[in-house]
Amino acid sequence: MADKEALIQKAKLWEQAERWHDMALCMKEVVEMGHALSPEERNLLSVAYKNVVGSRRSAWRIVTSAEQKAADGSETRQAAKWLREKVETELKEMCGEVVVLLDKYLILNATAKGDDEAQVFYRKMKGDYLIRYLAEISEGEEREHMVKDAEESYEKAHEVAADAMPATHPIRLGVALNYSVFHYEITQNIKKARQLAKKAFDDAIEVLDELKEDSYKDSTLIMQLLRENATRWASEN
Repeated sequence: MADKEALIQKAKLWEQAERWHDMALCMKEVVEMGHALSPEERNLLSVAYKNVVGSRRSAWRIVTSAEQKAADGSETRQAAKWLREKVETELKEMCGEVVVLLDKYLILNATAKGDDEAQVFYRKMKGDYLIRYLAEISEGEEREHMVKDAEESYEKAHEVAADAMPATHPIRLGVALNYSVFHYEITQNIKKARQLAKKAFDDAIEVLDELKEDSYKDSTLIMQLLRENATRWASEN
C-alpha cells in the first residue's frame, strides 16, 4: 500500500490530467487509511468525486431525454433505456461509495476530534450527494429515505456551523445556501428556504468587516446568491 503523501501527489497529478476516476481512487485509499484530511486534501476528495459523478449525471440527462423522445417500442428507446439504467447503476455505486467514506471515516473522525469545520464540510457533502445526485435518479420510498437522511445531515451541519464558525465563513455560507435550496426544491417549503437564506445573509452582513481577505471572493459570491434567492423566494411565498 502506498503511503499517504505518495497517494496525495498521485491525486494531484491525476487532477492535472483530468483523470477523475483515478484521482478518486487515490483519495478513497487515503480516507480508508483513517487519517484526518487537511483542507487541501478535503478539496481534492471533493473535486475528484464531483467530476466522476458530474460526467455521469450529464450522461444520465442526455439518455433520459433521448428515451422520452423516442417512439414506444423503437430500438432507440430500448437502447436509451438500457444506457439510462447502466448510468443509474454507476451513479448509485459512486454516490454510495462517497456516503460510506463520509459515514464510516470522515464524519466520525471529525466529530471525535472536535474538528467542527471538517464536520460541517463533510455533513454538507453528504447532503449534497444524497439530494443533488442520488435523489435525482431515485423514486418512491428510496427517494423519501434519501431526503430524510439529507435533511438530517444538512440540519446538523447548519447547527454546528452556527455554533462554531464565523457568519462570513464560506463553508458556513455554503451550508446555508444548499440547505435553503434543498427546502425550496425538495421539500418545497418556500418560507423556510427564504428564512434560512435571509438569516445567513443578514448575519454575514453584520460582521462583513471581519471577513478574511483569503476567503473574501468565495464568501461574497455565496452571499450574493443567498440574497438573490431570498429576494426571489419572497415574491413567491
